[in-house]
Amino acid sequence: MNETMQLSLARERFCRRERRSVPVVREFSREAVTDWGFGARLDDVLLCVSELATNALLHGVPPGRGFLVRLLLEEGGLKVEVHDSGGGVPVLREPSEESGRGLLIVDALADRWGVGERDPGKVVWCAFGKTGP
Repeated sequence: MNETMQLSLARERFCRRERRSVPVVREFSREAVTDWGFGARLDDVLLCVSELATNALLHGVPPGRGFLVRLLLEEGGLKVEVHDSGGGVPVLREPSEESGRGLLIVDALADRWGVGERDPGKVVWCAFGKTGP
């Protein structure tokens, strides 16, 4: 039998609703990205992970809950998902002096990004090819 199997690997990290979770998921992501050979995109991935985790903390995680970061290595790319249980749908917006740049950064660095549904909450994701857009 000569079948081609699609490579798919995943790593997950659940974090509590606290600021120190952002550096924790950055380090978790650094290890996975390095192990999976995506070093050329490391800085872009880590910045996007930081922005999506920060957005989850500030806007998506109700008090007493946490968020999940899932990294998926799929054929041809890396996908970052941040799951939270809060309402609302994030959108690109004009930044103010103090906030509003997170999704603009993700939009500029990732090859693609989007928002999916989950019950409760949402999944904000971004994807990267090995060489960039």
